[in-house]
Amino acid sequence: MKYVKPMKLYHELLKSNKLKGGRSRLLGLDVGDKYVGLAFSDVNNKIASPLSVLIRKKTNIDLMATDFQSLISELSLSGFVIGYPFDRQKNNPDAVQVKLFVDELSKTGKLEDLKYTFWDECFTSKNVEFLLKPLTLHPVQVKTIVDKFAAVGILQAYLDFANRSQGGNQQNEIFQNEND
Repeated sequence: MKYVKPMKLYHELLKSNKLKGGRSRLLGLDVGDKYVGLAFSDVNNKIASPLSVLIRKKTNIDLMATDFQSLISELSLSGFVIGYPFDRQKNNPDAVQVKLFVDELSKTGKLEDLKYTFWDECFTSKNVEFLLKPLTLHPVQVKTIVDKFAAVGILQAYLDFANRSQGGNQQNEIFQNEND
């Protein structure tokens, strides 16, 4: 696994789609101490949708890497957008666990060509919890819904930013071409 800056991941995604004529997607991850919520982008990389929740244990990291390999193949994934708590201290337990998770996945050697970036996960889980509060759901059900939709929030925020930035670049190119 190789870290790249957020916009570089998006530019490589667009470049890959142009060259291959395909529709590569991104996978959003909300990494927790017990669960990893997953969301994926549509083929146009505009909308994030919930996918599933994986149970996270030290003993199943190899199995998780295999699951990710399957998802990469099935969904034509070209990279991961991983939620990271940027608004907190560097030695924050949440930040440490995200880095540890990425390191453990990398050590499996199963995702060597995969590129990933970090994106701010600020309040994604709290926002979903707030929306679910009026519902009467079982606590386990709430936890899996929160993790999935927190991953959606992370990926959607990334896609919105990247598309807005890319749209601005396209507008500038159009304007420059018209004035040439």
